[in-house]
Amino acid sequence: MKKIALAILATFVTVSVVFVVAYKDQFNALWISLQPTKNLPTEQQVNTNLTEEKEPDVTPIPVNETPKNFTLSEGFSMSILVGDVQNPRTLMIGPNGNVWATLTSAGKIVEVIDVNGDGKAEEVRTLTSGLRKPHGLEKKCKGKICDIFIAETERLSSYTFDAGTGKLVFKEKLTDLPAGGRHFTRSLVFFDNRLLISIGSSCDVCHEKDERHGSVQIFDLTSKKLAPYARGLRNAVFMTQHPETKKVWVTEMGRDFLGDNLPPDELNILQENGNFGWPICYGQNIHDDSFDKNTYIRNPCMAPYEISSEIDIPAHSAPLGLSFIPKEGWPEEYQGDLLVAYHGSWNRTQPTGYKIVRYNFDANGKLQGIEDFLAGFLVGKTLYGRPAGILALPNGKIFISDDKAGRIYQINYQK
Repeated sequence: MKKIALAILATFVTVSVVFVVAYKDQFNALWISLQPTKNLPTEQQVNTNLTEEKEPDVTPIPVNETPKNFTLSEGFSMSILVGDVQNPRTLMIGPNGNVWATLTSAGKIVEVIDVNGDGKAEEVRTLTSGLRKPHGLEKKCKGKICDIFIAETERLSSYTFDAGTGKLVFKEKLTDLPAGGRHFTRSLVFFDNRLLISIGSSCDVCHEKDERHGSVQIFDLTSKKLAPYARGLRNAVFMTQHPETKKVWVTEMGRDFLGDNLPPDELNILQENGNFGWPICYGQNIHDDSFDKNTYIRNPCMAPYEISSEIDIPAHSAPLGLSFIPKEGWPEEYQGDLLVAYHGSWNRTQPTGYKIVRYNFDANGKLQGIEDFLAGFLVGKTLYGRPAGILALPNGKIFISDDKAGRIYQINYQK
């Protein structure tokens, strides 16, 4: 009897081990779902002592002068398109071919008019005002009539623009968006005749009560319904679509208060229903055990539960705008490369960022190298501005918004 009992016990143990190994992912998912959250702060338990270090005043640069403190890649020239606009962020080429910009803190959308085409605007025209922190800006045109989509902090709306009259008229509110919190910007990009909307977290690091925070949502223009698209994105401030693969890339800012070098900021490629890890994971599937004190059978940040970053960026660089360089009007060595605006750190011992960086990809999309494209926004302790939005065009022109100095720059490739 004893031998039979031992044999039965051994068989049971063997079958149990095989079963657990075969279904370890399902067991781990169940274990994660059962973990207590008593150690994890909610969106109400955020750091109330966040104070941005006071930056030096911006050093003025005359609008009619080339910024001599900037260093620019060889073969390019630079001018200040406009030098006195309040907090310009997102840039778009409007239906009339002029640069449009969201002035987020001023609550305006403006059109920058450069009559002579010399990179120095003669007029800045307000298209609409009285908005609540507008940021996202997209257009869809049919002939001279365009639908203009504007994302404010708490709503997405559509407007009608008549290229003949130059008037922008409110059409309708399309959907409500969650209230701001710490990250109040809402960015837009067209995707499959739908609009992707990035919604930052309400906190530095927390578990959100409203799951739309820290995510990218998708709005269907036909059904007028808003639905989740990707989550686990603390603050995917800007988005852009690759001109050939049509994949959507986003810049992602990591949390604060893990020191000078953690966590990395990120470049990510969106995946539908993908979870990019925040608040418990960052970078290349690294578990943030400073925030998440739970114990797991296996690393909760490993695939298939979380998607790792595509490219890590030095911590506190604060990546914002990004734009792929088109084929048309550009030398072969720049075609398909990615330009990213590093807004710059505010809580690092030695400041980092404050520049435009070029990511050099080969024809197959493999990263070949990273180099500074435009530097000099911060020289020693002298601040000249902070780059925010970036827009590379097929004609060899690049526009960059500077939300600290209130400028929009134009960069030209010298053929």
